[in-house]
Amino acid sequence: MNLLENHVAADGKERADLAAMMVYASTLAEPFSRKQWPAHFTASAVVIDPAGQRAVLVLHAKLKKWLQPGGHVEAGDGGDLEQAALREVREETGLDVELHPTAARPFDVDVHVIPAKGDEPRHSHLDVRYCVVAKNPDALKFDPNESTGAQWVPLDEAIASAVEPALARLLEKARALAKPVK
Repeated sequence: MNLLENHVAADGKERADLAAMMVYASTLAEPFSRKQWPAHFTASAVVIDPAGQRAVLVLHAKLKKWLQPGGHVEAGDGGDLEQAALREVREETGLDVELHPTAARPFDVDVHVIPAKGDEPRHSHLDVRYCVVAKNPDALKFDPNESTGAQWVPLDEAIASAVEPALARLLEKARALAKPVK
């Protein structure tokens, strides 16, 4: 997967995840299929406001955690992880978003384990993450089919309350871009 080859990891965890993702990208028969075990690629994004001061967190319905919006790659995405991330954000937040003009693409990568539930076994999400800007931040709403809430949170507060170290890293990267986006 070419988009991973030039990604610069921020820490040891991200370096290890990037290496694992490169192996999976070359070995998985259907890397974007949610039926591909033991892992498949997903896409998500940290959403920031135009002032670069706040991020959107959604309360994930299954995991019961405040996280960045994102999810599975769908057939209509054509294997394009940027498009999948943009679609997921729009679906989960109701916001009109665009890729941040100066953020790396991808912005972050993370491998995380999803616990078994129903007929889905325990598996890993190979999450390719982007940084996007909301063009209409006042339009934030959540889709009850996707989450149980969505909110704007000041970046410093979001980082301090992040339940996952990889989420804190993602938010810290967004804070480093914290200047108004034109």
